[in-house]
Amino acid sequence: MGGVLIAGCGVFDNEGKGDGGMNMQEAAEYSDTVLDKTLRAVKPAVQWAHDETTTGICDLSRRRTVMTVISDERRGNFLGLVERFWKKSGYEITSVNPNEESPAVFARTPEGFGISLIIGFKGQAFFEVATPCVDKSEVAAPTAKPDGPAYEGVEIPRPNVRSDFWSAAAPVSSPAPMAS
Repeated sequence: MGGVLIAGCGVFDNEGKGDGGMNMQEAAEYSDTVLDKTLRAVKPAVQWAHDETTTGICDLSRRRTVMTVISDERRGNFLGLVERFWKKSGYEITSVNPNEESPAVFARTPEGFGISLIIGFKGQAFFEVATPCVDKSEVAAPTAKPDGPAYEGVEIPRPNVRSDFWSAAAPVSSPAPMAS
């Protein structure tokens, strides 16, 4: 687990009441959609696994862990690609952490959901969506299938998938143009 909670309950009473517009399951499904779209925007694609879902009185967080190694040299590309996608999607970038060891970008959707991308140990990327306060309800497991091992019931390992692009230690150059 490597995500950081970036949004929590808003104004609520002690019984977990949101504003009546969305319940926790609907918020979880919206969070899954945000994560699905974000990961589909990453080209070349990375392998990911579901991470822990946590629930509070009136909020929850959905997480996905990237299993593809993101090299030191590619972290800026990865963070920049995701940040541009979030901006294009109408999300407000709320903070960027340029720390070399654990760079991160944080955003908020127009609906008030917080989303983060944090690069952790050995280049492992962690995505998290944290909901605002919503009406309390049961929350089902995510339905999206990871594009690699599911790691259900076991600790997710360090990144263990190599990518010719994302794991590259040096920039991959384009072939030289052919002489005419």
